[in-house]
Amino acid sequence: MAVSETAGLAPVLAFALVGALGVGSQWLAWRLRLPSIVLMLLAGLLIGPVFGILDPAAQFGDMLGPVIGIAVAIILFEGGLTLNYTSLRDAANGVKRLVVLGAPLGWLASALALHYVAGLSWAASAVFGGIMIVTGPTVIAPLLRQAKLQKRPAALLQWEAIVNDPVGAMAAVLAFEVVVVLQTATSLGGAVQDLATGFTVATLLGIAGGWGIARAFRMAYVPESMKVPVLFVVLLCVFALSDTVLHEAGLLAVTIMGIWIARSELPSYVELRRFKEHATVLLVSGVFILLAANTSWESLSSLDMTALLFVLVVILVARPLTVLAALVFSDVPWRERLLVAFTGPRGVVLVAVAGLFGERLVEIGVSDAERIAPLAFALVAATVVLHGFALTPMARLLKLTAARKPGVIILGGSPWTVALAEALKSLDIEVIITDPNHAYLRSAREAGVDTFYGDVLSKAAEEQLDLVAYETLICATDNDAYNTLVATDLAPEFGRENVFQFKRVRQASSRHALPETLGGQNIGNGETYFAANERIASGWEFRATRLSEEFTLETWRERNPNAIPIAEIDKSGTLRFLGPESDPKDSVGVQILSLMPPKASQQEG
Repeated sequence: MAVSETAGLAPVLAFALVGALGVGSQWLAWRLRLPSIVLMLLAGLLIGPVFGILDPAAQFGDMLGPVIGIAVAIILFEGGLTLNYTSLRDAANGVKRLVVLGAPLGWLASALALHYVAGLSWAASAVFGGIMIVTGPTVIAPLLRQAKLQKRPAALLQWEAIVNDPVGAMAAVLAFEVVVVLQTATSLGGAVQDLATGFTVATLLGIAGGWGIARAFRMAYVPESMKVPVLFVVLLCVFALSDTVLHEAGLLAVTIMGIWIARSELPSYVELRRFKEHATVLLVSGVFILLAANTSWESLSSLDMTALLFVLVVILVARPLTVLAALVFSDVPWRERLLVAFTGPRGVVLVAVAGLFGERLVEIGVSDAERIAPLAFALVAATVVLHGFALTPMARLLKLTAARKPGVIILGGSPWTVALAEALKSLDIEVIITDPNHAYLRSAREAGVDTFYGDVLSKAAEEQLDLVAYETLICATDNDAYNTLVATDLAPEFGRENVFQFKRVRQASSRHALPETLGGQNIGNGETYFAANERIASGWEFRATRLSEEFTLETWRERNPNAIPIAEIDKSGTLRFLGPESDPKDSVGVQILSLMPPKASQQEG
């Protein structure tokens, strides 16, 4: 029935439907503060096996496999870009243990659970067990923001997910290649030779592709406008050539290529990686929708009590034992060990890679590998839903939630920024002032405000500043160009709605004026650095006023006609900075942080 119903659906319309559902699910999840993977899973199942709107196997035919294969290759390449030895070397001892010891232990525990509990063959168990090392970096980040964990347990979970992403994929590739060679080779000697040849070619091509891209970009052999297209073409060539030598060896090659480029410290690396992240969001959502829609009722019906028992064993036995064994005799406190041990959400990468390898294993004669995809869906859905609702209560029970609200990074040490930082601290909001000039931080240090000496865009800041703990960036130095540079560069990290700066001084000549499209939002009433600091020198000060039923916003404005609203804090503790066109909410319990003139010293509210 599904095939006949999809016969009239044009391929272009089918691709548009997949893209709209994938991106739409992620947007809706952002609005509802839900895990996006749950909505994507639901959307894929609804248009696929439930209503039969889309049957990818019938609609795209022989092209479905190559499309998913290339998408997974790009996803793994982007994962390789995140894996650099500097980050791994500078990570905490606990993270190293979770990677060096936890990855192989997790592989073994997962394979045992798959074989003895789910009933899969050793071939399917070895491949799927490698994929299960991945704990979902795309899922962990929103969960950490929602749970507001302390810095160390959050770092353990975040870095484990980031580093194990390509490690798990490489483990699955290794296991898959061994299975393929053993299944297809005529002798043991031939199997070893094929495997060695495939791995050697994949490694050499991956290194050659990474080295070639790094050298070409560094020596300016490729213009800036063509760097991303050239990168994509080289990526596809490396994948295709490796895959020709040994089936699926291309996945190993592109992962190695990504790791090599990450270590090359290219000047345009941040832009390349950011573009890759955007492409990966589209590919991940598209692959996930396609795989979910391509799931048959027969596969879903295989999710019986055995599948439920398998999921429970993974969550309650395999994952905890792996983490606790990896962290034994470490300096990680026992409460943090328990939190990490019982927090292991799997994500889209696991489903995408599992679906691809499951199909490949079936093609070479491993019949029970058809159960890999539905088991992957079940594991992902169960872990995401469970940890999405249980992580915050568990963190509170173990007393591992951050005591303070999401913080604010202020760029530039000046009387205005120090006064603002003191006001935020009095409201129990974490704040830090950064400045490349050590002398400008003196007044902040004397006021007891946390400081960071250095450039916020430097490598030292990336390694020492915990950006996850901060939600808002205020660029407030006396250099408009520097403010604009930092605001533009870090806007994707914080979200453009959370990046502010002083109004730029109007340039007399248009050739010196910066484009209006660059930078962050103006803060307060849109004053320049010099005007704002002149107010502080004249005796203006920051004050917080709480609105009530009797003391409304209108009343506050009547009593303080010259006050400049800077930010508001609602009843839930959410901080929102205001611009020239933003008004505070007229709601009971809202606190208004404003800059008051010297005369406004009367008691309020």
